[in-house]
Amino acid sequence: MNTTENTQVTPFTVEIPQAEIDDLRDRLARTRYAPAAPGDSWDYGTPVSYLQDMVERWKSFDWRAVEDRINAHPNFTTEIDGQNVHFIHVRSENEGATPLILAHTYPGSVVEFLEMIEPLRDAFHLVIPSMPGFGFSTPLNGGGWTMARVAATYDALMRRLGYDSYGIHGSDGGALVSRELAVLNPEGFLGAHVLQLFSFPSGAPGEMDGFGEKEYGALAHLQWFVSVGGYNQMNGTRPQTIGAALADSPVAVLAYSELFENFGNGTSLVRPEQVLEQASLYWLTNTYATAARYHYEEQRAGAEPVVSQGRIGVIVFKDDFQTIRAFAERDNANIVHWTEVPRGGHYAALETPDELVADLRTFFGQGSVSG
Repeated sequence: MNTTENTQVTPFTVEIPQAEIDDLRDRLARTRYAPAAPGDSWDYGTPVSYLQDMVERWKSFDWRAVEDRINAHPNFTTEIDGQNVHFIHVRSENEGATPLILAHTYPGSVVEFLEMIEPLRDAFHLVIPSMPGFGFSTPLNGGGWTMARVAATYDALMRRLGYDSYGIHGSDGGALVSRELAVLNPEGFLGAHVLQLFSFPSGAPGEMDGFGEKEYGALAHLQWFVSVGGYNQMNGTRPQTIGAALADSPVAVLAYSELFENFGNGTSLVRPEQVLEQASLYWLTNTYATAARYHYEEQRAGAEPVVSQGRIGVIVFKDDFQTIRAFAERDNANIVHWTEVPRGGHYAALETPDELVADLRTFFGQGSVSG
């Protein structure tokens, strides 16, 4: 940790220059589309017909309304480990409320959680950071940014804000950061509530003994996702190559954000305007390239597998990655809460926030300690 850094917490306002918004609209008006693949389906990647529809919506999209929604809550920046970190900080009127980090997805942002703030703020002091290299936590300070480093950064942030104990919730990248905090298990850690625990077959003899239709269905979903997860390989090997396209073309950003639509194989409940909120934020902050580098850094981190001892709660949504409990419990020794929901997917904060809020209340209402 950099001991000479500026520890000041500074108020922040989101205010994109109008020239940047005008430039976006100009680029959208001049979009050149690729030739459509046979059938123009999702089989080949993002369909041209989908992009054409979304670009027309994007041309009249009101980014200033998104800014107003973000700025309706207190925003701040601070420096941790040499990195500028942006976060929303909403304290509950209940001084005994539980401090809680909400950790966003890839390719998501703090905007995911805006609709959850009011339903949660009676019981939680909310801290919603932009992961380093995402959104307004820029510019990214060098290399070596892994999920474990982000977890340590978030712990430092909570201590700086005066919270001696806290919990965390996350999906996707946010779930990985949450699990890393459970591994770190710092003093006063109240637990990690996640949508996924990414535990996979190891090849050990007998590890699938007793598996039934449910477990093999989960493995089939994983196999499908690997078959369409080309972005994982691209980000993990050539992030600056794809970053060049994502920095120069808003439609590239839109197409590369296909996970919002396609993660659940056609089942996503994310609305078009929610996709455009995220794509706009990435474009206007020019942060897709730095966000993509996490795949590269993780693949080269050389971290050894470790069993988490921290308190963990899991909520599995029907159309999301299906965490297999036997593998999860092999890798995480203190899973104390498990919920399965018959509706919703990978971006539950956008798709089914009511179910997510209810489960957060349940998990942190069990043995939690006020900070």
